[in-house]
Amino acid sequence: MLDWSEPTSPASQLPLPQGAADATGLGAIDRKGGRVTVDEKRMINARADVNQLLPLKYKWAWEKYLAGCNNHWMPTEVSMQADIALWKSRDGLTEDERRMLKRNLGFFAASESLVANNIVLAIYRHLTNPECRQYLLRQAFEEAVHTHTFQYIVESLGLDEGELFNMYREVPSITDKAAWALKHTQHLDDPDFKTGTPDADQAFLRDLVAFYVIFEGMWFYTGFAQILSLGRRNKMVGIAEQYQYILRDESIHLNFGIDVINQIRHENPHLWTLTFQADLQRMIREAAELEAAYGRDTMPRGFLGLNAVSCEQYMRFIANRRCAQLGLMPVFPDVENPFPWMSEAMDLKKEKNFFETRVIEYQNGGALSWD
Repeated sequence: MLDWSEPTSPASQLPLPQGAADATGLGAIDRKGGRVTVDEKRMINARADVNQLLPLKYKWAWEKYLAGCNNHWMPTEVSMQADIALWKSRDGLTEDERRMLKRNLGFFAASESLVANNIVLAIYRHLTNPECRQYLLRQAFEEAVHTHTFQYIVESLGLDEGELFNMYREVPSITDKAAWALKHTQHLDDPDFKTGTPDADQAFLRDLVAFYVIFEGMWFYTGFAQILSLGRRNKMVGIAEQYQYILRDESIHLNFGIDVINQIRHENPHLWTLTFQADLQRMIREAAELEAAYGRDTMPRGFLGLNAVSCEQYMRFIANRRCAQLGLMPVFPDVENPFPWMSEAMDLKKEKNFFETRVIEYQNGGALSWD
């Protein structure tokens, strides 16, 4: 649950106590500092020592960290034998399916690294809450696992690794998305950037929306639908299983990001101006259009159960849903979800996935019962 207690004055208007640790947690130790109280902890511009996890203020952040730990998996646990045989078979996949699969892998191969860079180099630096930082450390590891997944798939299928991992610089529909996202890490190039003013705080908040809501919460979902659609037809089941695990991880990433954004908005209502809201809506609409172009590029003719038109409809449905989660008005006319089965793929309580390849009630080894 989010902390919806009455917001205090904007943190940017509150003086930091003398000798308090800076936002990085690497400042000089205040030898006379009092003990941290919950009231001092904030999402951004906190007055509390960021090195002190307890007492927890945002229990929902800690719960997501624990959920991420219990969701641990590694790609090498998934067999790729059936996928390898199908990929090598002359009649196993159509040319359209092969094109989609390679473009899909090409987008994801670099995207996970872009997200990880933003977490480690930008978000972690400015998010001044230790329980949220604890989750970010877990998420950063998960992004590494996802990048490992695409290396494992490329190696297993014997694909051209240079082509796949450099595709984000060679295929315009993928480059356009990566370039759009990188605009929102421009603060990485400015070591002097820091939150604490309305303009800077809005810039950071915009960065969070760009990466959590759009990059992970919108753009990844077309790719998930494409691969899981193959899996539903018993094709590339190993890759589909790994994508389902990634989807389950990403759904928590998205929910964490939305909770963080909404908490910052609650604690700093002066940032959530009508102009700022309109800017976010423009970003979401623009991102949906970029994704529609990506869908037309990856599926120029479509294939059984999937085409660019249905993916564009799905993206508009997702865009409106993300707006609702942020308390924004929808950016597209009301549209139905063309892929209701995607909700099944995100169900964390299923005993087995629909590929029937392995039990996926996520448990780490220490949590298993050997009765």
